[in-house]
Amino acid sequence: MELTAWQRFCNRILGRILKKRARRDVALSENLVKGSMGIMPEVYLSTVIFTSIAIALVCWGIIGIFFMPELGVIAFWESLQDPATINPCLDWEYWEPELVDKSKPGNGCPDYATRVFPAPFKIFILVILGAIVPYSGFLLVRGGAKREADKRGAQIEKYLPYAASYTAAMSAANATPAKIFRSLAMNKDIYGDVSEDAGLIYRDVTLLGYDLITAIKLSVDRAASVWLTEFFQGMVGTLTSGGHLKLYFLNRAEHYMRENRTRLQQFLESIALLAESYIVVAVAMPLFLIVMLVIMFWVSGSGAQMSEGMLYGIVLGFIPMIHIAYAVLVYTSSKEQEM
Repeated sequence: MELTAWQRFCNRILGRILKKRARRDVALSENLVKGSMGIMPEVYLSTVIFTSIAIALVCWGIIGIFFMPELGVIAFWESLQDPATINPCLDWEYWEPELVDKSKPGNGCPDYATRVFPAPFKIFILVILGAIVPYSGFLLVRGGAKREADKRGAQIEKYLPYAASYTAAMSAANATPAKIFRSLAMNKDIYGDVSEDAGLIYRDVTLLGYDLITAIKLSVDRAASVWLTEFFQGMVGTLTSGGHLKLYFLNRAEHYMRENRTRLQQFLESIALLAESYIVVAVAMPLFLIVMLVIMFWVSGSGAQMSEGMLYGIVLGFIPMIHIAYAVLVYTSSKEQEM
Protein backbone atom coordinates (compact mmCIF):
# COMPACT_ATOMS: atom_id res chain seq x y z
CA MET A 1 0.00 0.00 0.00
CA GLU A 2 1.32 3.44 -0.91
CA LEU A 3 1.98 5.66 2.09
CA THR A 4 0.23 8.97 2.46
CA ALA A 5 2.20 12.20 2.59
CA TRP A 6 1.64 12.42 6.34
CA GLN A 7 2.89 8.85 6.89
CA ARG A 8 5.98 9.50 4.76
CA PHE A 9 6.73 12.68 6.73
CA CYS A 10 6.37 10.90 10.09
CA ASN A 11 8.42 7.91 8.96
CA ARG A 12 11.20 10.13 7.57
CA ILE A 13 11.68 11.76 10.97
CA LEU A 14 11.05 8.95 13.46
CA GLY A 15 11.11 5.78 11.37
CA ARG A 16 14.75 4.86 11.93
CA ILE A 17 14.64 5.73 15.62
CA LEU A 18 11.58 3.57 16.30
CA LYS A 19 12.35 0.73 13.90
CA LYS A 20 13.76 -1.79 16.40
CA ARG A 21 11.26 -0.95 19.12
CA ALA A 22 8.29 -1.12 16.77
CA ARG A 23 9.30 -4.46 15.29
CA ARG A 24 9.73 -5.94 18.77
CA ASP A 25 6.06 -5.15 19.44
CA VAL A 26 4.56 -8.51 18.47
CA ALA A 27 0.96 -7.49 19.14
CA LEU A 28 1.24 -4.42 16.91
CA SER A 29 2.83 -6.42 14.08
CA GLU A 30 0.10 -9.06 14.29
CA ASN A 31 -2.67 -6.46 14.26
CA LEU A 32 -1.15 -4.72 11.23
CA VAL A 33 -0.99 -8.03 9.36
CA LYS A 34 -4.45 -9.19 10.44
CA GLY A 35 -5.93 -5.80 9.63
CA SER A 36 -4.30 -5.94 6.17
CA MET A 37 -3.09 -2.36 6.64
CA GLY A 38 -0.02 -2.77 4.42
CA ILE A 39 2.43 -0.64 6.42
CA MET A 40 5.46 -1.45 8.57
CA PRO A 41 5.26 -1.17 12.37
CA GLU A 42 7.74 1.73 12.52
CA VAL A 43 5.65 3.72 10.02
CA TYR A 44 2.49 3.12 12.04
CA LEU A 45 4.15 3.98 15.36
CA SER A 46 5.72 7.14 13.91
CA THR A 47 2.34 8.23 12.58
CA VAL A 48 0.72 7.53 15.96
CA ILE A 49 3.28 9.68 17.80
CA PHE A 50 3.09 12.63 15.40
CA THR A 51 -0.70 12.49 15.21
CA SER A 52 -0.92 12.46 19.01
CA ILE A 53 1.43 15.44 19.18
CA ALA A 54 -0.71 17.27 16.61
CA ILE A 55 -3.86 16.57 18.64
CA ALA A 56 -2.14 17.82 21.80
CA LEU A 57 -0.94 21.01 20.06
CA VAL A 58 -4.44 21.74 18.77
CA CYS A 59 -5.91 21.23 22.25
CA TRP A 60 -3.26 23.43 23.86
CA GLY A 61 -3.85 26.05 21.17
CA ILE A 62 -7.56 26.08 22.09
CA ILE A 63 -6.54 26.46 25.75
CA GLY A 64 -4.38 29.40 24.71
CA ILE A 65 -7.35 31.00 22.95
CA PHE A 66 -9.30 30.74 26.20
CA PHE A 67 -6.59 31.88 28.62
CA MET A 68 -4.67 34.43 26.51
CA PRO A 69 -4.27 37.64 28.55
CA GLU A 70 -6.38 40.58 27.31
CA LEU A 71 -7.25 38.81 24.02
CA GLY A 72 -8.57 35.43 25.13
CA VAL A 73 -12.14 34.28 25.57
CA ILE A 74 -11.93 34.43 29.36
CA ALA A 75 -10.38 37.92 29.28
CA PHE A 76 -13.16 39.11 26.97
CA TRP A 77 -15.80 37.56 29.24
CA GLU A 78 -14.33 39.17 32.34
CA SER A 79 -14.18 42.57 30.61
CA LEU A 80 -17.97 42.63 30.28
CA GLN A 81 -20.06 44.33 32.91
CA ASP A 82 -21.87 42.15 35.40
CA PRO A 83 -25.60 42.27 34.49
CA ALA A 84 -26.46 42.63 38.18
CA THR A 85 -24.74 46.04 38.26
CA ILE A 86 -26.28 47.52 35.10
CA ASN A 87 -29.48 48.88 36.69
CA PRO A 88 -27.74 50.27 39.82
CA CYS A 89 -25.22 52.07 37.61
CA LEU A 90 -27.97 53.50 35.39
CA ASP A 91 -29.78 54.76 38.48
CA TRP A 92 -26.53 56.25 39.81
CA GLU A 93 -25.84 58.03 36.50
CA TYR A 94 -29.38 59.43 36.52
CA TRP A 95 -29.27 60.75 40.08
CA GLU A 96 -25.58 61.76 40.17
CA PRO A 97 -24.82 63.14 36.69
CA GLU A 98 -22.11 65.47 38.02
CA LEU A 99 -20.06 62.47 39.25
CA VAL A 100 -20.02 60.67 35.90
CA ASP A 101 -16.45 60.25 34.61
CA LYS A 102 -16.21 58.79 31.10
CA SER A 103 -12.52 57.98 31.56
CA LYS A 104 -13.17 55.48 34.34
CA PRO A 105 -14.63 51.97 33.99
CA GLY A 106 -18.38 52.09 34.31
CA ASN A 107 -18.23 55.90 34.12
CA GLY A 108 -17.02 55.93 37.75
CA CYS A 109 -20.06 54.09 39.12
CA PRO A 110 -19.29 52.75 42.63
CA ASP A 111 -21.44 49.65 41.99
CA TYR A 112 -19.71 48.79 38.72
CA ALA A 113 -18.29 45.25 38.53
CA THR A 114 -17.26 42.95 35.73
CA ARG A 115 -18.14 39.33 35.18
CA VAL A 116 -16.01 36.62 36.78
CA PHE A 117 -15.34 33.42 34.87
CA PRO A 118 -16.05 30.54 37.27
CA ALA A 119 -12.90 28.82 38.53
CA PRO A 120 -14.42 25.31 38.19
CA PHE A 121 -14.96 25.98 34.48
CA LYS A 122 -11.31 27.04 34.12
CA ILE A 123 -10.17 23.82 35.78
CA PHE A 124 -12.60 21.83 33.63
CA ILE A 125 -11.20 23.36 30.42
CA LEU A 126 -7.63 22.73 31.52
CA VAL A 127 -8.28 19.12 32.51
CA ILE A 128 -10.38 18.23 29.46
CA LEU A 129 -8.35 19.97 26.75
CA GLY A 130 -4.98 19.76 28.46
CA ALA A 131 -4.94 16.10 29.46
CA ILE A 132 -8.03 14.00 28.75
CA VAL A 133 -8.56 14.85 25.07
CA PRO A 134 -4.84 14.45 24.09
CA TYR A 135 -4.55 11.18 25.98
CA SER A 136 -7.84 9.90 24.53
CA GLY A 137 -6.64 10.90 21.07
CA PHE A 138 -3.41 8.95 21.62
CA LEU A 139 -5.35 5.85 22.71
CA LEU A 140 -7.71 6.22 19.76
CA VAL A 141 -4.90 6.48 17.22
CA ARG A 142 -2.80 3.81 18.94
CA GLY A 143 -5.67 1.32 18.84
CA GLY A 144 -6.40 1.84 15.15
CA ALA A 145 -4.61 -1.35 14.12
CA LYS A 146 -6.48 -3.46 16.69
CA ARG A 147 -9.84 -1.99 15.64
CA GLU A 148 -9.06 -2.62 11.97
CA ALA A 149 -8.11 -6.24 12.73
CA ASP A 150 -11.30 -6.78 14.75
CA LYS A 151 -13.40 -5.16 12.02
CA ARG A 152 -11.83 -7.34 9.36
CA GLY A 153 -12.33 -10.43 11.53
CA ALA A 154 -16.02 -9.64 11.90
CA GLN A 155 -16.35 -9.19 8.14
CA ILE A 156 -14.62 -12.51 7.49
CA GLU A 157 -17.01 -14.33 9.81
CA LYS A 158 -19.94 -12.91 7.84
CA TYR A 159 -18.62 -14.13 4.50
CA LEU A 160 -16.92 -17.37 5.55
CA PRO A 161 -20.09 -19.56 5.57
CA TYR A 162 -20.74 -18.69 1.92
CA ALA A 163 -17.05 -19.00 0.98
CA ALA A 164 -16.94 -22.45 2.62
CA SER A 165 -19.97 -23.52 0.62
CA TYR A 166 -18.25 -22.28 -2.53
CA THR A 167 -15.09 -24.27 -1.73
CA ALA A 168 -17.23 -27.36 -1.14
CA ALA A 169 -18.89 -26.91 -4.53
CA MET A 170 -15.54 -26.38 -6.25
CA SER A 171 -14.04 -29.40 -4.51
CA ALA A 172 -17.02 -31.52 -5.56
CA ALA A 173 -16.17 -30.54 -9.15
CA ASN A 174 -12.64 -31.98 -8.58
CA ALA A 175 -10.94 -28.55 -8.60
CA THR A 176 -7.47 -28.44 -7.06
CA PRO A 177 -6.93 -26.35 -3.89
CA ALA A 178 -4.84 -23.85 -5.86
CA LYS A 179 -7.68 -23.33 -8.34
CA ILE A 180 -10.17 -23.03 -5.48
CA PHE A 181 -8.12 -20.26 -3.85
CA ARG A 182 -7.63 -18.53 -7.19
CA SER A 183 -11.36 -18.57 -7.88
CA LEU A 184 -12.09 -17.22 -4.39
CA ALA A 185 -9.54 -14.44 -4.87
CA MET A 186 -11.21 -13.39 -8.12
CA ASN A 187 -14.61 -12.94 -6.42
CA LYS A 188 -13.84 -10.30 -3.80
CA ASP A 189 -17.14 -8.52 -4.45
CA ILE A 190 -18.97 -11.70 -3.37
CA TYR A 191 -16.79 -13.14 -0.61
CA GLY A 192 -15.25 -9.98 0.81
CA ASP A 193 -12.13 -10.22 2.97
CA VAL A 194 -12.04 -14.00 2.67
CA SER A 195 -10.95 -13.45 -0.93
CA GLU A 196 -7.91 -11.47 0.24
CA ASP A 197 -6.62 -14.35 2.36
CA ALA A 198 -7.30 -16.79 -0.47
CA GLY A 199 -5.44 -14.50 -2.86
CA LEU A 200 -2.43 -14.39 -0.53
CA ILE A 201 -2.30 -18.20 -0.46
CA TYR A 202 -2.46 -18.34 -4.26
CA ARG A 203 0.29 -15.70 -4.45
CA ASP A 204 2.53 -17.65 -2.07
CA VAL A 205 2.09 -20.84 -4.13
CA THR A 206 2.40 -19.45 -7.65
CA LEU A 207 4.66 -16.43 -7.21
CA LEU A 208 6.79 -17.10 -4.15
CA GLY A 209 7.16 -20.82 -4.76
CA TYR A 210 5.84 -22.17 -1.45
CA ASP A 211 4.14 -25.53 -1.33
CA LEU A 212 0.42 -25.51 -0.57
CA ILE A 213 0.68 -26.66 3.06
CA THR A 214 3.33 -24.06 3.93
CA ALA A 215 1.29 -21.31 2.24
CA ILE A 216 -1.80 -22.27 4.24
CA LYS A 217 0.24 -22.35 7.47
CA LEU A 218 1.42 -18.83 6.73
CA SER A 219 -2.19 -17.76 6.25
CA VAL A 220 -3.08 -19.21 9.65
CA ASP A 221 -0.89 -16.51 11.24
CA ARG A 222 -2.41 -13.82 9.01
CA ALA A 223 -6.05 -14.74 9.61
CA ALA A 224 -7.99 -12.05 11.47
CA SER A 225 -10.83 -14.39 12.47
CA VAL A 226 -10.80 -17.44 14.71
CA TRP A 227 -13.18 -19.14 12.26
CA LEU A 228 -10.78 -18.64 9.37
CA THR A 229 -7.84 -19.84 11.48
CA GLU A 230 -9.73 -23.04 12.29
CA PHE A 231 -10.69 -23.43 8.64
CA PHE A 232 -7.07 -23.21 7.44
CA GLN A 233 -5.74 -25.38 10.26
CA GLY A 234 -8.31 -28.03 9.41
CA MET A 235 -7.17 -27.92 5.79
CA VAL A 236 -3.56 -28.44 6.86
CA GLY A 237 -4.55 -31.38 9.04
CA THR A 238 -6.64 -32.95 6.30
CA LEU A 239 -3.92 -32.58 3.66
CA THR A 240 -1.10 -33.85 5.86
CA SER A 241 -3.10 -36.84 7.09
CA GLY A 242 -4.23 -37.83 3.61
CA GLY A 243 -7.90 -37.10 4.32
CA HIS A 244 -10.62 -36.33 1.84
CA LEU A 245 -10.63 -32.57 1.28
CA LYS A 246 -14.09 -32.57 -0.30
CA LEU A 247 -15.66 -34.10 2.82
CA TYR A 248 -13.81 -31.59 5.00
CA PHE A 249 -15.16 -28.67 2.96
CA LEU A 250 -18.70 -30.08 3.12
CA ASN A 251 -18.53 -30.50 6.90
CA ARG A 252 -17.07 -27.03 7.41
CA ALA A 253 -19.68 -25.43 5.13
CA GLU A 254 -22.48 -27.13 7.06
CA HIS A 255 -20.93 -26.08 10.38
CA TYR A 256 -20.47 -22.43 9.39
CA MET A 257 -23.95 -22.23 7.89
CA ARG A 258 -25.38 -23.52 11.17
CA GLU A 259 -23.37 -20.91 13.09
CA ASN A 260 -24.51 -18.23 10.67
CA ARG A 261 -28.17 -19.21 11.11
CA THR A 262 -27.72 -19.00 14.88
CA ARG A 263 -26.19 -15.54 14.59
CA LEU A 264 -28.98 -14.30 12.33
CA GLN A 265 -31.60 -15.81 14.63
CA GLN A 266 -30.13 -13.91 17.57
CA PHE A 267 -30.19 -10.73 15.50
CA LEU A 268 -33.85 -11.23 14.58
CA GLU A 269 -34.74 -11.91 18.21
CA SER A 270 -33.00 -8.69 19.29
CA ILE A 271 -34.88 -6.73 16.61
CA ALA A 272 -38.16 -8.31 17.74
CA LEU A 273 -37.37 -7.31 21.33
CA LEU A 274 -36.66 -3.75 20.20
CA ALA A 275 -39.96 -3.67 18.30
CA GLU A 276 -41.93 -4.81 21.36
CA SER A 277 -40.21 -2.32 23.63
CA TYR A 278 -40.76 0.41 21.02
CA ILE A 279 -44.52 -0.13 21.16
CA VAL A 280 -44.47 0.17 24.94
CA VAL A 281 -41.92 2.95 25.42
CA ALA A 282 -42.40 5.13 22.33
CA VAL A 283 -46.13 4.69 21.62
CA ALA A 284 -48.10 3.74 24.72
CA MET A 285 -45.99 5.38 27.44
CA PRO A 286 -46.07 8.96 26.02
CA LEU A 287 -49.87 8.83 25.78
CA PHE A 288 -50.24 7.63 29.38
CA LEU A 289 -47.59 10.12 30.50
CA ILE A 290 -49.40 13.12 29.07
CA VAL A 291 -52.76 12.01 30.48
CA MET A 292 -51.25 11.31 33.91
CA LEU A 293 -49.47 14.66 34.01
CA VAL A 294 -52.65 16.54 33.15
CA ILE A 295 -54.67 14.66 35.76
CA MET A 296 -51.92 15.02 38.38
CA PHE A 297 -51.68 18.78 37.96
CA TRP A 298 -55.46 19.06 37.85
CA VAL A 299 -56.19 17.20 41.11
CA SER A 300 -53.06 18.20 43.03
CA GLY A 301 -54.75 21.27 44.48
CA SER A 302 -53.07 24.48 45.70
CA GLY A 303 -53.60 26.05 42.28
CA ALA A 304 -50.97 23.91 40.55
CA GLN A 305 -51.16 23.99 36.79
CA MET A 306 -49.30 22.35 33.95
CA SER A 307 -47.26 24.97 32.14
CA GLU A 308 -47.42 25.32 28.38
CA GLY A 309 -43.62 25.15 28.14
CA MET A 310 -43.53 21.80 29.93
CA LEU A 311 -46.15 20.35 27.59
CA TYR A 312 -44.23 21.60 24.53
CA GLY A 313 -41.03 20.13 25.98
CA ILE A 314 -42.60 16.69 26.36
CA VAL A 315 -44.36 16.67 22.98
CA LEU A 316 -41.60 18.31 20.89
CA GLY A 317 -38.54 17.20 22.84
CA PHE A 318 -38.90 14.08 24.96
CA ILE A 319 -41.13 12.01 22.66
CA PRO A 320 -39.11 12.65 19.43
CA MET A 321 -35.91 11.78 21.30
CA ILE A 322 -37.36 8.35 22.12
CA HIS A 323 -38.10 7.71 18.43
CA ILE A 324 -34.63 8.93 17.41
CA ALA A 325 -32.97 6.68 20.01
CA TYR A 326 -34.82 3.63 18.73
CA ALA A 327 -34.01 4.53 15.12
CA VAL A 328 -30.31 4.75 15.99
CA LEU A 329 -30.44 1.39 17.81
CA VAL A 330 -32.08 -0.37 14.86
CA TYR A 331 -29.73 1.29 12.38
CA THR A 332 -26.56 0.34 14.28
CA SER A 333 -27.80 -3.22 14.81
CA SER A 334 -28.58 -3.56 11.10
CA LYS A 335 -25.20 -2.13 10.06
CA GLU A 336 -23.45 -4.84 12.07
CA GLN A 337 -25.15 -7.47 9.89
CA GLU A 338 -24.60 -5.64 6.62
CA MET A 339 -22.48 -7.41 4.04
